[in-house]
Amino acid sequence: AAGRPAPACVLGIDLGTTSVKAALVVGAERGQVVAESCSRDTQAHTSSLEAGPQGMEQDVRRIIRALNECLAALPQRQLQRVSHIGISGQMHGIVFWKRDKGCKWTECGTGPAFEPEKVSHLITWQDGRCSPTFLSSLPLPQSHISLATGFGCATVYWYLKNSPDFLKSYDAAGTVHDYVVAMLCDLKKPLMSVQNAASWGYFNSGSKNWNTDILKKSGFPVHLLPEVGDPGSIAGRTISAWHGVPKGAKVGIALGDFQCSVYSCLMERTDAVLNISTSAQLTISMPPGFQPPETPDPSSAVTYFPYFSGDYLAVAASLNGGNVLATFVDMVARWTEELGLQVQESAIYTKIIKAALAQNDSKLSVQPTIFGERHVPEQLASVTNITVSDLSLGHVTRALCRGIVENLCSMLPVQHLVEMGVRRILGSGSALARNEVLRQEVERIFPFPVVYGKDVDAAAGAAMVM
Repeated sequence: AAGRPAPACVLGIDLGTTSVKAALVVGAERGQVVAESCSRDTQAHTSSLEAGPQGMEQDVRRIIRALNECLAALPQRQLQRVSHIGISGQMHGIVFWKRDKGCKWTECGTGPAFEPEKVSHLITWQDGRCSPTFLSSLPLPQSHISLATGFGCATVYWYLKNSPDFLKSYDAAGTVHDYVVAMLCDLKKPLMSVQNAASWGYFNSGSKNWNTDILKKSGFPVHLLPEVGDPGSIAGRTISAWHGVPKGAKVGIALGDFQCSVYSCLMERTDAVLNISTSAQLTISMPPGFQPPETPDPSSAVTYFPYFSGDYLAVAASLNGGNVLATFVDMVARWTEELGLQVQESAIYTKIIKAALAQNDSKLSVQPTIFGERHVPEQLASVTNITVSDLSLGHVTRALCRGIVENLCSMLPVQHLVEMGVRRILGSGSALARNEVLRQEVERIFPFPVVYGKDVDAAAGAAMVM
């Protein structure tokens, strides 16, 4: 191989709820492999001025700072070989920006980089400002997916009613990963994949069109809606070198993080994918040619997500995953502080997992739905079957981990998986990768062999699509 040019790389990026991940993927004899990867916590959560405690927002500047740190940590010589960039991120959420002032490019240690300029906070998929009463007052979408709080279009409606002046400050909107693609390629109008558009509501994935007539009649600012393209297509080329990535590298249209996690590991139609990161999903691929019903069943726990090449995934998408464990750890930290002691949250994680590994079972029963579920938003969390012998930290953590997996399993039961011909579970996501107790409970509850992926599945999947 001496003297041959080094093979081109594909850069995969995932802008997650709690961290940014990047992966450099190269072709090898056994297919595409991750050559290098990096992850940085965003620590981007911030308060919402308009929505108060119901709001869930993130500072886009902190997200982009974490992205820049990620890329700066990757080997320059490999970044210089990048020919394509694939980007995924958290679905449903929305960020607004001014088209001619979305960012400014500056020089940093590893070359040119962009920083957000006239950009709003990201209102995330976890946002709770749209109450069931408010949602019921909105026009009925022509879509196979029920509208829920945290969806991009629902959030725009909320601003339209509660803070219309806010919307007048911006002329573009998208998911946070759509924003990054628009800045890298200097898109005059944002471009969004079918995957992200379906996650916003008011989008017909069969015709691949927004419900423009319905939206216009109710005064919705349709000029904010991005153009829509097929997942896997090219959105544009980088207008500048970027941390060593050459100018002119092809950038794919932004993709759903969940679909990319599935893409990175789904081998056979007999595989089911279990993803537990901030939230949690259990999914199976539907047969080729499947089309979802034209109108959704709001009480159904299963949603059909657009995938690739016109296919769909049947998904039990839970709002309760690693965020439940994070809330539990935060509670323990606050209690400890109130008792006059200080313990780092990272140390609490390590200790509760170790304590749970020492307890093989727990009679406690935890319903972990502290964030509700889209199909039953009023359902909250509960703990039952409490006995004196099961009050240790290990017992509670073990029961909590089991509850997260059982909740997901109740949404898409094992019997249904068997009927669909599932033979294997593929586990992915950061919470599953880092928590052995969760993995034990997955293997206890599902009667299939379980194979685990990596912590950078969505970033790797975004690269592999390219």
